[in-house]
Amino acid sequence: SKLSSFPCSILNSTCNVFTLVLVAKDVNILFDELEAVNSPCKDDDSLLHPGNLTSTSDDASRLEAGGETVPERNKLNGLYFRDGKCRIDYILVYRKSNPQTEKREVFERNIRAEGLQMEKESSLINSDIIFVKLHAPWEVLGRYAEQMNVRMPFRRKIYYLPRRYKFMSRIDKQISRFRRWLPKKPMRLDKETLPDLEENDCYTAPFSQQRIHHFIIHNKDTFFNNATRSRIVHHILQRIKYEEGKNKIGLNRLLTNGSYEAAFPLHEGSYRSKNSIRTHGAENHRHLLYECWASWGVWYKYQPLDLVRRYFGEKIGLYFAWLGWYTGMLFPAAFIGLFVFLYGVVTLDHCQVSKEVCQATDIIMCPVCDKYCPFMRLSDSCVYAKVTHLFDNGATVFFAVFMAVWATVFLEFWKRRRAVIAYDWDLIDWEEEEEEIRPQFEAKYSKKERMNPISGKPEPYQAFADKCSRLIVSASGIFFMICVVIAAVFGIVIYRVVTVSTFAAFKWALIRNNSQVATTGTAVCINFCIIMLLNVLYEKVALLLTNLEQPRTESEWENSFTLKMFLFQFVNLNSSTFYIAFFLGRFTGHPGAYLRLINRWRLEECHPSGCLIDLCMQMGIIMVLKQTWNNFMELGYPLIQNWWTRRKVRQEHGSERKIRFPQWEKDYNLQPMNAYGLFDEYLEMILQFGFTTIFVAAFPLAPLLALLNNIIEIRLDAYKFVTQWRRPLASRAKDIGIWYGILEGIGILSVITNAFVIAITSDFIPRLVYAYKYGPCAGQGEAGQKCMVGYVNASLSVFRISDFENRSEPESDGSEFSGTPLKYCRYRDYRDSPHSLVPYGYTLQFWHVLAARLAFIIVFEHLVFCIKHLISYLIPDLPKDLRDRMRREKYLIQEMMYEAELERLQKERKERKKNGKAHHNEWP
Repeated sequence: SKLSSFPCSILNSTCNVFTLVLVAKDVNILFDELEAVNSPCKDDDSLLHPGNLTSTSDDASRLEAGGETVPERNKLNGLYFRDGKCRIDYILVYRKSNPQTEKREVFERNIRAEGLQMEKESSLINSDIIFVKLHAPWEVLGRYAEQMNVRMPFRRKIYYLPRRYKFMSRIDKQISRFRRWLPKKPMRLDKETLPDLEENDCYTAPFSQQRIHHFIIHNKDTFFNNATRSRIVHHILQRIKYEEGKNKIGLNRLLTNGSYEAAFPLHEGSYRSKNSIRTHGAENHRHLLYECWASWGVWYKYQPLDLVRRYFGEKIGLYFAWLGWYTGMLFPAAFIGLFVFLYGVVTLDHCQVSKEVCQATDIIMCPVCDKYCPFMRLSDSCVYAKVTHLFDNGATVFFAVFMAVWATVFLEFWKRRRAVIAYDWDLIDWEEEEEEIRPQFEAKYSKKERMNPISGKPEPYQAFADKCSRLIVSASGIFFMICVVIAAVFGIVIYRVVTVSTFAAFKWALIRNNSQVATTGTAVCINFCIIMLLNVLYEKVALLLTNLEQPRTESEWENSFTLKMFLFQFVNLNSSTFYIAFFLGRFTGHPGAYLRLINRWRLEECHPSGCLIDLCMQMGIIMVLKQTWNNFMELGYPLIQNWWTRRKVRQEHGSERKIRFPQWEKDYNLQPMNAYGLFDEYLEMILQFGFTTIFVAAFPLAPLLALLNNIIEIRLDAYKFVTQWRRPLASRAKDIGIWYGILEGIGILSVITNAFVIAITSDFIPRLVYAYKYGPCAGQGEAGQKCMVGYVNASLSVFRISDFENRSEPESDGSEFSGTPLKYCRYRDYRDSPHSLVPYGYTLQFWHVLAARLAFIIVFEHLVFCIKHLISYLIPDLPKDLRDRMRREKYLIQEMMYEAELERLQKERKERKKNGKAHHNEWP
């Protein structure tokens, strides 16, 4: 079709000029020639149409009049130009009061020179805000689609069915008959409500105008979907000059310097409808996504990933595909973790250790803090001993091995899943374009240039010495911020040490009797507040350090910023957890010779039932609070902002009638997508993955909490993208980027940490050593509950109360237990009695336990790493059936292209014969 067939809603006096200019290909307007063109006045105010404030009642009266044509209906939905024929592909927003008028004027003239059609509209709320509507005609779309290698459908797929024997086909028929009696899978989406996504059932090839007859074109207006049209227009805008100079080019720079306030593609209408989607169908793809994906009523169904990809692009589609895959893989982990917990519940009454703790009314434990903490019976910690058994039981080691293997299987199968998605979405052969240099990099290093080895053009160059010095400064900043985290943890440690004594002297008996639990609970809550405050600081520091490094391209900047933010937040979130798991109660000394901070504060001891209960509380509270806060900030904050915007509009225009805004104004009033794209979404899930795997041996319910959160997270993110955010630009990507490497690093770290948690934090190894070496079954090769008789007494040492330091001596003498002052108390450690040759020296059992712990760590790590590498080797990255499909598709495409070309030549030959222009030497 010719360009003149497309309606031109631009100024009549300039329309002929634009048509003449558009005939030429790849026109570059020279700035000295612009003055000679009969152009509109400044900012093209002659193109500007004031917005008409209409009400729903006005529109209803128009519709009731009858005889409405398609262009008239298109005018009302706010997705087309005023003529109702040119679809809006992109929106630019600026303010009249902005001083960057000349840059916008030149930029918009060059936009028209590239063939894009333009129309302007003032805001209904604020006349200072101007909306620039852009439309790309067919010729422009075709030309740039060919340059960008946009793949489009050209033949329907022929599914290859392997030859099957009669016996197997009969079995398949019987199975299919049996399946008819089974209930349909409730998680599958209703195919009747989903549109026929043609590109997924067709072979695709890079678009070519010379071979346009090969492609399936039913309607040129809908051949390129809206996401592709917006991507092409954005590609054009990124390559248009706005000022004289080599680097004065691109929309991003105009957004940075404030020439334009916003730039975004439009949503496809409203996401709500008065009619049911089952009876009347979907109004548009946005409505369909809301009903089939973002609605809470479909929380149990699979995601329509093809529709998500079509509407939001491959990059966002890959994020939701990864999130859905991660959530699905959490099901077996959550089931096994719940089984471990229930196993602890079932075996609780048969646990010999918890029985002995609950029955130890005659064992008096030493105070856990100076002066104010009283002596206590070991039986007082009966509840904590039972709770510890729920998480620290015989199935814990199996679960730790399972989760280490699970992390590897998850990553390996994700690579296979990603390969299938990349094949279905035509990302196999897609390569990223040569990225543009960041404006900040150009401004800093514009004086030094060298030839780009790819493009062959001169570009700014950063000297190696300058780059190294900046990296050293950045690394120093990272190290300093990690020291800030360690200082915060040190402050929490001091708080725990001080408040133990405070709570021990508290008036309320409930807090006084549970001083350690109260200390741990309040410390975790304070730690969470510190974490959230430091996260705000870390974001600013990460931005400062990343900009200081001066990355060359946007992807380099994004990777550098991502690595810093992950490192900061990971250390911030897990530092206190590492302290509780590996340092709490390990370096306290013993009664009479306590180690102290600054020779003043006595280090905190573990509870008589062990430190694992503290670790469980730390992980449970932090995980629940963090996920709740993230979900509120992701959805609650945009909801509140959008509600406040609507409230201001109602106050300004009155609430006596419902205002009907055009789609561009509705989208402008929505919140823009995060400045860092999908960074926050990925970071939240990656940190959760770390919580799920790194300390899972101490908290088996972590996968279950993660699963419940992710089921909500998918719908929250979907609702946010569909209803609360402006439509993001549909961008392409082949994988999840640097996040995959971070996931692999977390998987390796989880093996090490779980080995240390089992060996050091839990009592698994001391119990094992006692059962085989010191218990009633010593030398018999058994380790049942009967072999644990006497374990509690063997794990406690004896201390003579008269050996207390003056500042540690408790105020109570313990006479409330037996009527006479106590002479001895017990504490958790393997030390000799005060009457031995070396009082309070380590016993032989201590060295046996230490050796067993070190041996377990080495054996566990090597065994699990061997299993992980074996699984990685055995699972291919590309499924065999996908490899065969790719090879067959490549063969069929070549055959189809040849047949189509041959068919075209034969048609041309027949036409020549009819016209009497046949030649004897024609081919074929």
